[in-house]
Amino acid sequence: MTRERSVLLLAHTRRPAAVRSARLVHERLTRAGLSVRMLKGEVEALAEVGRPLWPVEVVEPADAADGVELVMVLGGDGTLLRAAEIARPAGAPVLGVNLGHVGFLAEAEREDLGATVHSVVDRDYGVEERMTLDVAVFNGGRGDGAPPVRTWALNEATLEKGEARRIIEAVLEIDGRPLSRWTCDGVVCATPTGSTAHAFSAGGPVVWPDVDAILVVPLSAHALFARPLVVGPKATVALEVLPDTAPGVLWCDGRRMVELPAGARIEITRADTPVRLARLHRAPFTDRLVAKFGLPVAGWRGRVDNDH
Repeated sequence: MTRERSVLLLAHTRRPAAVRSARLVHERLTRAGLSVRMLKGEVEALAEVGRPLWPVEVVEPADAADGVELVMVLGGDGTLLRAAEIARPAGAPVLGVNLGHVGFLAEAEREDLGATVHSVVDRDYGVEERMTLDVAVFNGGRGDGAPPVRTWALNEATLEKGEARRIIEAVLEIDGRPLSRWTCDGVVCATPTGSTAHAFSAGGPVVWPDVDAILVVPLSAHALFARPLVVGPKATVALEVLPDTAPGVLWCDGRRMVELPAGARIEITRADTPVRLARLHRAPFTDRLVAKFGLPVAGWRGRVDNDH
């Protein structure tokens, strides 16, 4: 007996464009014989605006991606990061359709939606794995012996000051050895995937996705040595909030937050579990950079063969 094919559909239901796109995707997938799952909250939101979808399998976030062939996402990078939380434990690939601005994590644009659904139906896509980070927070300043708070990140884990008018002081440690002390607004620790996100806006380098590395980018640091760093994938990056400084917060992908009292310690390593992204196109990463950022390449001639 052939196993039923199932797709988890996630949409930014507060965007009219996402609601319209969800109806189109649902219609074409179900017409092709695929089962469509949606989160309970999104099903209810569509019903409230008079756009109910049927048939649909209603699921809760905890096990929504179990057994699905694909997670299809309609929205911007924020929606795709939300999808990554759901898809990562199940190992399901995520396919993003950009309805936002840059949408760097997305694979397709809204105007290509019909062709994108066709590729899903035909299984005409590849899958690539993106490195993620394991993050452990030790709240040493409290002295209560509590176990560390553990979380993860696809793009970045960012130490930030807790109060707008205060700065934070932190010591950076690499592989168990102190490297520098920064008085700063914060520190971004990013994956290559996140190098085009917060780390990029803070002046960090763009790192190609197939490079295994961890980026460390200080934010407005008052120090002689405050350049972005790129360390190896086996490194352990640690940040210690000094005991006599203001408290801070840790944000992972802008979605998961941990409070950091003075004296807290953050340890960041490469995670064993990646996020899997579905890819429709085989375009080089260089072409994606040019397209997403609108980079000027007029006048490029390419390699000239002088033998003819």
